[in-house]
Amino acid sequence: MSDPIKKISILGCGWLGLPLGAELVRSGFSVYGSTTSPEKLETLEAAGIQAHLIEVGETLTGDIDDFFRTDLLILNIPPGRRRPDVADRYPAEIKLVVDQALAQGTSRIIFISSTSVYPDLNRVITEEDAPAADSGSGLALVRCEQYLATLPDLSLTILRMAGLAGGNRKPGRFLAGKTDVSNGRAPVNMVHRDDCIAIIQEVIRESALGDTFNICADQHPSRKEFYRHQAQKDGFEPPTFAPEGETHYKIISNQKIKDRLQYTFRYPDPMDF
Repeated sequence: MSDPIKKISILGCGWLGLPLGAELVRSGFSVYGSTTSPEKLETLEAAGIQAHLIEVGETLTGDIDDFFRTDLLILNIPPGRRRPDVADRYPAEIKLVVDQALAQGTSRIIFISSTSVYPDLNRVITEEDAPAADSGSGLALVRCEQYLATLPDLSLTILRMAGLAGGNRKPGRFLAGKTDVSNGRAPVNMVHRDDCIAIIQEVIRESALGDTFNICADQHPSRKEFYRHQAQKDGFEPPTFAPEGETHYKIISNQKIKDRLQYTFRYPDPMDF
């Protein structure tokens, strides 16, 4: 039987990691969090998180030994869409981090991935579908997932998040003012930050570790419906969409996580974000 989880380290305490860490502190865990910004150290400490300044690049720098000696490591550093050579650089950085964690005796990792690992197959996508991204950040995530899955002494949980919204991340801003946007009929796959945080907590509480889950809201309005509605709600200029042509899409199924955790989404319809 695995040792109980008492200490959790979150690599990346930004938009998702900071409020997640604060909730885990309130749930009684000892939470260690990393940031690359010295000015954010006080913010983390104020949330009850033991803050560490850690940089991940060609090398791993900062107060790393204590941070990576943990019962559970949550890898929450995104690949970054605009980084050059992201498909090679990001997996190398994740390997650097995981090697350090394994060296410190950490055996449980939650990896925050994305539904961008799936191709557009014009049908419902489940966790049984093989990741098949072929460029950019999606390929970087696929390579990370594949690498992590090869490690024999690791209890690995992969959470593939849909498009993220909530907090100060206003989806109405994403396409505001754009014209002739394509693929307007395609269903969107979105998830609210509150659900991401609640599901991660439940995964830990219910020991639903060692598996892969899609994290996505129940409903899938069209891109046209969703982004025009959100832009109007958030006070932005709504986008206009090109005449309908061929539609490329995927519909991400969340049934597995709902069945495993008996979870009911707080924001089942992205139109209510």
